[in-house]
Parts: sequence; C-alpha cells; structure tokens
Amino acid sequence: MRNTAFEDRGTGAPLLLVHGHPFNRTLWQPQTEHFAAAGHRVIVPDLRGYGDTPPAGDHTTLDVFARDLAALLDRLGVEHCTVGGLSMGAQIALEFYRLFPDRVTALVLAAGSARADTEPARRLRRTTADRLLREGMTAYADETLPKMVCRDTLQTRPDVNRHVLAMMDTTDPAGAAAALRGRAERPDYLPLLPRITVPTLIVVGRHDAYTPVAEAELMHRHLPDSRLAVIEAAGHLPNLEQESAFNAALGDFLAATTLARSGGSPG
Repeated sequence: MRNTAFEDRGTGAPLLLVHGHPFNRTLWQPQTEHFAAAGHRVIVPDLRGYGDTPPAGDHTTLDVFARDLAALLDRLGVEHCTVGGLSMGAQIALEFYRLFPDRVTALVLAAGSARADTEPARRLRRTTADRLLREGMTAYADETLPKMVCRDTLQTRPDVNRHVLAMMDTTDPAGAAAALRGRAERPDYLPLLPRITVPTLIVVGRHDAYTPVAEAELMHRHLPDSRLAVIEAAGHLPNLEQESAFNAALGDFLAATTLARSGGSPG
C-alpha cells in the first residue's frame, strides 16, 4: 500500500513494530522513544484502515497487512529487520515471517496467539465487524477497555486508559471491520513455529484476558530459539501498562541477538 502512514526514528539496526486492533502506531510510543534513543532505527506504521492510513476494501487478511509492511520496508530501503507485533500485530509478524523469512533477523511476539480462531470466535469477529459499521467505535471502546488493560492499570494509570480509549475511539470503523473479517480467516500458525529459525521474544502480561500466559507458554514450547517474558501487573497491553519492564525485556533481547549476530560472547 503506497500511502501507509508511518514514523521512522533513530539510526542503527532497524526494528519494525506492528500495532494491534483497534489501535495505531502510537501504541508503540514508549518503545519508539526509548529504542530510538538507545541506538535503534524504529519503524512504526499505521496498518491499512488504522490511524492515518486509509482503509482499502471490506476484508483485509493478514497476508495483505504483511505485504503492505514489506512494501514499506522496500520504500525505506530496509532489507532485513527485527519484526515485532502485539496481538493482531503478533499474528501479522508471524505471517510476515511465513512470507518473507529471509527479511527477518528476529521476532517479537507480544500478547499473541499462534492458533487459528475457533468457529465461535470467527462468528464473534464477523458480528463485531457488523456492529462497528452500524454503531461506530465509542461504545465498543468503552466496553473493551477493561479487557485490554488489567485492574491495576484501570485504577492507577489514567494516562494509559486515556491513550488506549483515544486510539480505539478514533479508529475508522471500516478499517477495523475489514481487519476483523480477515483475521477470522487466519491460518493456524502452530505448525510454522518449529520452522522459525530466528531468535524470538515472547511477551505476555500476567493478567492478559485475551491471550493468557498459557498461550505464550504454548508458543514458547514450539519455538526452538525463544525466550519468554511475563510482565507483572499488566494485561493485554504490557508495553503501555508496564513500559519499563517491557522495554527492559525487549532491550535485553535485542542486545543478545545483536551479540549473537556479531559472533561475540557475554564475556
């Protein structure tokens, strides 16, 4: 997609971060600022239909998102990078690896699940898509916030709550509906996991209501070169709810993968 909106900050090893539904690239604001200052080139796009990138069609599957990202990297002259995503973004990261394995130096899968939807889950995504087109995003955002973040965040982080609500409430319903319909058809990525040859960081909030710790542990068991970070006092959005802990886990992982590629040792 030629008109993908994005932010490109910093210099160094490129790190592509993919937001989830129904958010935009500001989901990664704490990581964009931190890792750009720490010597990384951080690329954060708005997926089609989200943020400042317009929707295109009424049905957007994960491979479409992945090809949009590849096209953006081509525009930016980035041949290889670490690819990270959260929730739907984690599934897009897996799809990106499936399509373009030679372009991925490492993976970051946050608040994700590798399994395909069950039939009831597929029906719910489609009925939710229809609802968003009828009603808009506001009621959906209000209902969803307590599931997106944990109780501690709701009670102690009004800044995070406002940010999450603003992202959801300003999402284009047409883009969100198209993604929900496409995501309902996503494949089962479990068979892919043992074939992933790059280092992978799996991150999950201790109180994630959508993709619980058991889902992260399942991916960890199937991924041959993976590490698992469980972020305490966080729900589905650990990168916002506990940004320091998330950044520490991601920073350690990026340092280790850089060291491994250089052939060094911890000393």
